[in-house]
Amino acid sequence: MPLRLDVKRKLLARSDRVKCVDLHPTEPWLLAALYNGNVHIWNYETQQLVKSFEVCDVPVRCAKFIARKSWIVTGSDDMHVRIFNYNTLERVHQFEAHSDYLRSIVVHPTQPFVITSSDDMLIKLWDWDNKWAMKQTFEGHTHYVMQIAINPKDNNTFATASLDKTVKVWQFGSNVPNFTLEGHEKGVNCVDYYHGGEKPYIISGADDNLVKIWDYQNKTCVQTLDGHAQNVSSVCFHPELPLIITGSEDSTVRLWHANTYRLETTLNYGLERVWAVQAQKGGNTVAIGYDEGVVTLKLGREEPAVSMDSSGKIIWAKHSEIQQANLKTITAEESEAIQDGERLPLSVKDLGSSEIYPQTLAHSSNGRFVVACGDGEYIVYTAMALRNKDFGQALEFVWAIDPNMFAVRESATGVKIKKNFKEYKSIRSDLVIEGICGGPLLALRSANSLCFFDWESAQLVRRIEITSKSLYWSDNGEMVAICGDDSFYILKYNAGAVENADESEITEDGIEEAFEVVGEQNETVKTAFWIGDCFIFTTALNLINYYVGGEIVTIAHVDRPLYLLGYMAKESRVYAVDKDLNVISYKLLLSVLEYQTAVMRRDFDTADKVLATIPKEQRTRVAHFLEKQGFKKQALAVSQDPDHKFDLAVGLGDLKTAYDLALASDSEEKWKSLSNAATLKSELLLAGECLGRARDFGGLLLLATCAGSAPLLQKLADDSATTESSNINFISNLLLGDIDKCLDLLISTDRLPEAAFFARTHAPSQVPRVLELWKAKSSKVHEKSSKRIGESLADPVKYENLFPKYAESLRAESYIRQISRLPVPASAKAPSNASRNVELEIEEAISAGVLSFTNDGQAVLSNLPASAAPSHSSNELRASAPAPTQARQPSPSPVPIRDPSPIPPPQKVESEEEEEEQEEVQIPHEDDDGLALNAQPDLVSSGSSRPDVLPERGSTAPDLVSDSTAHQSGSAPEVVNDTGDVRWSDEEDFGDATDGNDINLDELNLDDED
Repeated sequence: MPLRLDVKRKLLARSDRVKCVDLHPTEPWLLAALYNGNVHIWNYETQQLVKSFEVCDVPVRCAKFIARKSWIVTGSDDMHVRIFNYNTLERVHQFEAHSDYLRSIVVHPTQPFVITSSDDMLIKLWDWDNKWAMKQTFEGHTHYVMQIAINPKDNNTFATASLDKTVKVWQFGSNVPNFTLEGHEKGVNCVDYYHGGEKPYIISGADDNLVKIWDYQNKTCVQTLDGHAQNVSSVCFHPELPLIITGSEDSTVRLWHANTYRLETTLNYGLERVWAVQAQKGGNTVAIGYDEGVVTLKLGREEPAVSMDSSGKIIWAKHSEIQQANLKTITAEESEAIQDGERLPLSVKDLGSSEIYPQTLAHSSNGRFVVACGDGEYIVYTAMALRNKDFGQALEFVWAIDPNMFAVRESATGVKIKKNFKEYKSIRSDLVIEGICGGPLLALRSANSLCFFDWESAQLVRRIEITSKSLYWSDNGEMVAICGDDSFYILKYNAGAVENADESEITEDGIEEAFEVVGEQNETVKTAFWIGDCFIFTTALNLINYYVGGEIVTIAHVDRPLYLLGYMAKESRVYAVDKDLNVISYKLLLSVLEYQTAVMRRDFDTADKVLATIPKEQRTRVAHFLEKQGFKKQALAVSQDPDHKFDLAVGLGDLKTAYDLALASDSEEKWKSLSNAATLKSELLLAGECLGRARDFGGLLLLATCAGSAPLLQKLADDSATTESSNINFISNLLLGDIDKCLDLLISTDRLPEAAFFARTHAPSQVPRVLELWKAKSSKVHEKSSKRIGESLADPVKYENLFPKYAESLRAESYIRQISRLPVPASAKAPSNASRNVELEIEEAISAGVLSFTNDGQAVLSNLPASAAPSHSSNELRASAPAPTQARQPSPSPVPIRDPSPIPPPQKVESEEEEEEQEEVQIPHEDDDGLALNAQPDLVSSGSSRPDVLPERGSTAPDLVSDSTAHQSGSAPEVVNDTGDVRWSDEEDFGDATDGNDINLDELNLDDED
């Protein structure tokens, strides 16, 4: 029967005449040597020109990859050999190799040798490790030496083809040929060795239009292939397939069966004469060079012919040889030591040779039989001794669940079912059948539909309109995966509905209730199998995944295509094989799969029992699965990963668990995450502690200002000073109204110009001191310069004319310093800086008799002792006022402020607002990092407490701005009772007491002005 191989064109690139082609062993690259003197490298997967070399201006007749050195070696008509690095495109070396055109170059597979042949009738051996020294010259041909081929079974011998009509075989170390093969009537153009171990064959093609196969042990011609109409320019034995490929100047490439010598296929791509053919070792790719370009083909399928039964016996085919390996030969100790992805040390047993070339191998369900299918035939063997049980014609073969039943696709429209190796049923289809699939039901695939048939009755069960390429059934026959080109569907098979279906329920598309769609995934499935309800598969991206419960879990990333064999529950390993038949495995616990299956079936009692058998190191994987299924609480209980548990606890709002995990890891990232979660749940106490542990001063500043907490703001100012967080320190002190500390911070950080302007705005009395420091620094920096920049800085004490109203600004500063000591309720509406006029406020206060100035210009508030400490009863509004800070005195020691005479405290004004219980702002409590605060709400309890001071636009005097508040109780104005003599309010009738000790905010002109 003919060898049936799919031929797929991967690349067709037009160019100048191609004299030689080569394929890279690992990259998808095609090397083409052109008659115009260039060399091209094409990526035949992407159809892109990757690199191009301009070698010379004469034809390049030969070029080869030297992959282990990242080189390309070329031979051209200028008699030179050139070597290029194909990564950097630089020329590594060049030398004159022959006295005439170079015809052929080959690279030794293991030694640092290159062999060249030429029209000078010589063959030369070069050593690149020895500076490209010539090691040997081979003489014997009497005409051009057209091609060289190294024996793949003995790398010390090689064959040459010459226009003297002979093929000669040589050996390293000898200058004369071992023997000569004569038989062609005209010059021989090409030669190649058979790669398999069973035949000592050489193939040659000549200008007599013939291809001859030689037995080089008997020195005889065993076969002549006659079919080409012009000179045969290239021949090769395919290294993997039983194929002979020949190319000719008649523009055709012919594929011949290597065993029967039957012509299988003739290819003509219309690119004129064929000059070169190259088959890739270890793959199914073939490159062809033409007059007008190059073509790359893929023959057959990459997937090896291999099968594993349920007991761990693996059978594969190497060409026509059948071999067996047994996983049970690996001891338990060796199995435990095996790492994931590591090649298994299996002993291989030869079972014998198959009469056909197997393209697929498949075990029956019980493992007793194995079928080989290929060459349009099938043969059923016993798995143990490879005895022939049945054979016949078949394009495709599949087993049923019953090991005594199978089906064969004999043609594009006919399928036969056999039972006990006898014909049982047949199915004729109106559609073109592209393939068949076995399992509980027999499936027939066409271009746009998938038809399921019952094995016993051969009746249609269900027709599904879908484009599919493969089918995989679960072991219990309940689930099936239908795989397409870029996605797969999971369906549930309802056997009961099929058995109980009435005649009326069966339509032309079968039984509608037979299948139920469970899920769909956009993944390309290459090979697959089921473990329970878990679908294990490999992808086009070389991933090994499994699908369960609508989710895909990755088992491993691999660096090459792998083909799944099966799963061994005892070893808890998934087994796979690569195209070189190396068997590897990956750990996948059966208990994990059973647990996931039980959860998907909502069988939680079974899941709880299985969970106890899962090792702790695997429970985090289970927890991720539970999380994806929505069982986050169970995932939190199961997970062993602290990071994962923390994320789950935060997501669930379990702040106590998250707090304990954050304490254990003490991660800044976790503290910040927990602070955000606590803030969202209004747990400000916890949020403050987390921010403190994370040293997140920005977050603490936000929390302190929003909560109106002066103690927290004061603590933040102190802590930020120790950690040199100058910005936070400055803002904190500014909000607290501590102008002197802000000024000292600017000076200590060498920001003297900024300090001078800050003092001019907020503390005019400090300007002379800052100015002296600024002048000293300027003089030191520019001491070698003729410019005296420091002298251009004017002192307001010496140059009062340059500082208008400087004296008034000193009075305003003194007034602001005094009035800042008064506590202001957070509910008070603070006027904007733009609407305030401090000079007018001073005049009104003096007119009202509540403000006076000493002879030295120091402000004194009447009826208010300087040391007074206002306080509040517990049922009054808790306002968050700034913490007390004693003002720093200017350098020239000012006259101290005199304490006014004490005045008896006024009678307490009762109001409904004072009697209401106010909601307290909770401030975080810390245990051990120095940020501990009282659990009680903040009170305005210090006589020296003062509100924030911010500059007024266009004014040199500081302005009074009250603190914002986190809580306001209603729209009614608030009254704050002090233990001192002055009370603050913006109520209209407030301040009318006869004792004259009340200060009305309206009288101080603090309201917004138009």
